[in-house]
Amino acid sequence: MAARAISSGTISFGLVSIPVKVYTATSTQTVRFNTLDPVHKQRVKQQLVSSRTGEPVERGETLRGYEYARGQFVVLEDEELKALERKSDGTIAIEEFVPIEKVDPVYFDRTSFLGPDKGGQKAYRLLQQAMRDAGRVAVGRWNARGRQHLVLLRPHRIGLAMHQLFYADEVRSIEDVDIDLEIALEDAELDLARQLIEQLSRPAFDASRYEDSYRSAVLEAIDRKVAGEEIVVADVEQEQERIIDLVAALKQSLGDAAPARGRARKPARSKGKATSKAAPKKKRSPSSS
Repeated sequence: MAARAISSGTISFGLVSIPVKVYTATSTQTVRFNTLDPVHKQRVKQQLVSSRTGEPVERGETLRGYEYARGQFVVLEDEELKALERKSDGTIAIEEFVPIEKVDPVYFDRTSFLGPDKGGQKAYRLLQQAMRDAGRVAVGRWNARGRQHLVLLRPHRIGLAMHQLFYADEVRSIEDVDIDLEIALEDAELDLARQLIEQLSRPAFDASRYEDSYRSAVLEAIDRKVAGEEIVVADVEQEQERIIDLVAALKQSLGDAAPARGRARKPARSKGKATSKAAPKKKRSPSSS
């Protein structure tokens, strides 16, 4: 099924303008539950109440306020916020091209795909191929939904991916984490650690090798409940043996990793479906509406 665009825009750099469409690149498959009342098993509705009086407040009567001091708010009217919004013309203004390896992944937020819009096919292909040949990605600003987003554009297979980035003041420093840099590392320990890394190394990341086992177990339990079965909870796996000796732990890990690499992986389940032998199941989305 062909992808559906969620918005349109224009990539601009220098005097070049490329009309594009924006597509959703990802969708979470988390199992979502609804909150139900205990008697009728129907959804409950949320109600807004004043934290001061406990009285209900209609959603349409609420205001937007910023807490500038504990318990003290300044109110901004909708008209005032509208005046501060950026012009949402969908422009993706490229400001620089940089090597992808120079962009720390900690800045990456969400991902979209960009496709050419009417009249932009050749310019789109030209930019994508030129960036690939140069080994560079584009950094710029995207004016959308009344805000200005920092974005990175990169060649992705046959097209372009756009990643929204965090601004510098939104990323915390690793220097704030308590790490003791005075601990001495022994050559033997480093050698064993390198061997373990080498033994578990692969030439590339393949997301299809991984499966959300928790989601699969939840969906299977749901299917069994729908089929009228009683769910029997299996015993929790025993906690893995703790080895205080680092060298001993590395040596045991090397021994455990060898047979694991040759072990065949079970085929992944189809997305959003779980199997049950009890009864045929109705089709169901992995997430509740």
